[in-house]
Amino acid sequence: MSQQHSAAPAPTSATATATRRRDWWRDAVIYQVYPRSFADSNGDGMGDLEGVRARLPYLRDLGVDAVWLSPFYASPQADAGYDVADYRAVDPMFGTLLDADALIRDAHGLGLRIIVDLVPNHSSDQHEWFKRALAEGPGSPSRDRYHFRPGKGENGELPPNDWESIFGGPAWTRVTEPDGTPGEWYLHLFAPEQPDFNWEHPAVGDEFRSILRFWLDMGVDGFRIDVAHGMVKAEGLPDLGDHEQLKLLGNDVMPFFDQDGVHDIYRQWRLILDEYSGERIFVAEAWTPTVERTANYVRPDELHQAFNFQYLGTHWDAEELRTVIDRTLDAMRPVGAPATWVLSNHDVTRHATRFANPAGLGTQIRLAGDRELGLRRARAATLLMLALPGSAYVYQGEELGLPDVVDLPDEVRQDPAYFRGAGQDGFRDGCRVPIPWTRTGSSYGFGDGGSWLPQPAGWGELSIEAQTGDPGSTLELYRAALSARREQADLGAGDAVEWLRAPEGVLAFRRGEFVCVANTTGESVTVPAYGRVLLASGEVTEANGEAQVPADTTVWWTRA
Repeated sequence: MSQQHSAAPAPTSATATATRRRDWWRDAVIYQVYPRSFADSNGDGMGDLEGVRARLPYLRDLGVDAVWLSPFYASPQADAGYDVADYRAVDPMFGTLLDADALIRDAHGLGLRIIVDLVPNHSSDQHEWFKRALAEGPGSPSRDRYHFRPGKGENGELPPNDWESIFGGPAWTRVTEPDGTPGEWYLHLFAPEQPDFNWEHPAVGDEFRSILRFWLDMGVDGFRIDVAHGMVKAEGLPDLGDHEQLKLLGNDVMPFFDQDGVHDIYRQWRLILDEYSGERIFVAEAWTPTVERTANYVRPDELHQAFNFQYLGTHWDAEELRTVIDRTLDAMRPVGAPATWVLSNHDVTRHATRFANPAGLGTQIRLAGDRELGLRRARAATLLMLALPGSAYVYQGEELGLPDVVDLPDEVRQDPAYFRGAGQDGFRDGCRVPIPWTRTGSSYGFGDGGSWLPQPAGWGELSIEAQTGDPGSTLELYRAALSARREQADLGAGDAVEWLRAPEGVLAFRRGEFVCVANTTGESVTVPAYGRVLLASGEVTEANGEAQVPADTTVWWTRA
């Protein structure tokens, strides 16, 4: 017989009471909203908080537990809001503090939690602290809140050390002093508009503890910590001695990343969070050389979760996937933290496009690849991810199977890395194109006034309207998967899988009465029929106790 997924049932009272579920974060499915690209309520072409608020019922019906909002703080937008000028204000392009309050309240009423981004490694160069530091000049106390240093060379014309910006070029910019002379240099591991805080200065720690309380008092349920591996720099800011530093990221502990001192900061923060009821959480964006070092961030007295970037970067290959799954579970088990699984976010090429291309091209790709192949693998990878023990993250639009927009004209790009030589590829705009809600209309239902990045002509056929009710659509696959995950006792939280014998190129594991089989090969394979098919990313045929699993397909079975 033929087995395919079916649409998810309507939300139940269990969804409405999700916010009261104990240890909810251990198996939570958290949906990332990139506010400028989600929904536009006022027709200015830019998504906003009121747009998110109006679409919260969609997210509840999708079946997620929480919504993580990328930054909406007051910002000059040099790096899409990751350059914060005021951590206690909403940027007018996104709305007001009243809009944020209403969004949080409405989300809670729908059984959804709200996680907000926190950017503690750096501020905007328009932050009042930094503007004061520039105005007051060398030797002022205000400059101690950042990393100002005299330059090297006869006239201080060379940067203080050899560190390179993640966005390309030197990690230092020289300032013009109040008297008009060339002066000191300041550190910015990202864009020049993002000066790094000096976390050795007590005022910085005091300020961020206050910021945490401000948003906790507003009712947020947690924080995603941007560049959680940054903040603390090696004493003396030593030279790295290598001029291809970006190639070392993720492979070595750098003097500016993953320094042990960051953990003292998080222990202080955890004490604050634990004062508040409702199981609020911290999530770390921590790029580390190994998953074992990532585990340091989620020890019992520090953060709750850390993104699993090792998994995100793994190819669609059974052996590679099994290795990273085992290493992740083995690393998290001793610290008692849940594993996390993620396939896409606002900084990497969408996995429907990554998997459409040959392995080895990295996580930023400017090639469309084989669209049909990429979507098939993306659907299979999603079911595999959602079957693993722990928490999963879904980036807006991946539930629609959206590809990256790889052919954006150069003149519309806004990724700051695009404009700096020798940095990241600079093509993050491709995963940030506003998502389609309707088949037709201005910006396919995103808003009434176009969209800040142009959408492809065929976007409407991938829209929520077009996919809703279609039993073969990617959207309905996600809805069914999230519903089944909530209903199956053996899915969600846990720290282990039981691997089963499987053909080469196939992953098979058991979790209680549940079995997941993922065929990562380009050919159909025969496996035992492990029970009743719950869900499949493609069409599965069963006969005589065996099942034919097509190429690049994942199947869920239950014996219950």
